[in-house]
Amino acid sequence: MMKISHNVEYSLHPIINEFEVTIPNDGNSITSTKILKALDNQFDVSKFEKKTNNLLDKHNILRNACSIAESEDTFLLASFKSFGKENHELYIFEQLQKPYAMFECKRVGVEEGTSKGPQTIEKAKQGAYVARTASSLQKIRTDNGEKYGIIYRSNNQPYIKPYTELMEEVIYSSDSELLKKFILTVGVVSNHGNWFTAENQNKELKVLSQSYDWLIFLTDFGLAQFIDDLIFNPSPEYICVQEAFKNSYTSDKKRNVFTKVKMDLASDAALIKYFTENQNKIEAWFNIIAPDNKTIIDLKNEITELRSKNWRKIL
Repeated sequence: MMKISHNVEYSLHPIINEFEVTIPNDGNSITSTKILKALDNQFDVSKFEKKTNNLLDKHNILRNACSIAESEDTFLLASFKSFGKENHELYIFEQLQKPYAMFECKRVGVEEGTSKGPQTIEKAKQGAYVARTASSLQKIRTDNGEKYGIIYRSNNQPYIKPYTELMEEVIYSSDSELLKKFILTVGVVSNHGNWFTAENQNKELKVLSQSYDWLIFLTDFGLAQFIDDLIFNPSPEYICVQEAFKNSYTSDKKRNVFTKVKMDLASDAALIKYFTENQNKIEAWFNIIAPDNKTIIDLKNEITELRSKNWRKIL
């Protein structure tokens, strides 16, 4: 049993129920209490423990992936379907607690007077620990250094193959014994002088590439283009993103409205539009460090395959 827990940036969970509810637009916060009350006539919420999150607060700040209640093995997540002058329409998803994929970003700043982030090796060790303990699929090395994977069936019999081959077999399998404790682990890193030198990968990046199932590198060009498009020189449709960022990261800020958890409502809509309309360009911002000879299209296909599984039956 794993005795250390860790919150990752983003995880994908199987959806086992979907609902739609209508909430009056009275200008007040959209609370978990309001949403659960609207849901109660469609679904028995008595087994769930309510959470105190607001999907939307009175300042029009949206909570991303807003969890409104949880039970022992599932949780309820709310998001907007549409915004209305009189009523809002919401989606409610019941999701299993156990994810089928997790993403973790590793960012390390460089302090003044140094050439490399002092916490780089600590970030690498954290990432390696999470990647190694999250999933039932583990890496091993043969005596000649080849990377193999090992996974155990319910009778404790080990199943061993070359790692990438075994990972693909698990993902595209219908075998519940292989899938029930498998989680696809994806690490995302960017450079800033920490993970790469001009000649080769730093040892910390090698640690991560040997730990996650996938390791993705966000290029400096991609990061710079995102900042230029949305922060430095936005077109009129993205001015709201620039304003939200400036309002969150100035000395006289009132509240932070530009985080991975909370986002200004107009900025959230603008960012969704930007990512949707520039998908091909954005995909080119990333390089695949591990596995070898894979593309981001392969990763998308694997996530799509995992999402389509009958997880209620598997788990």
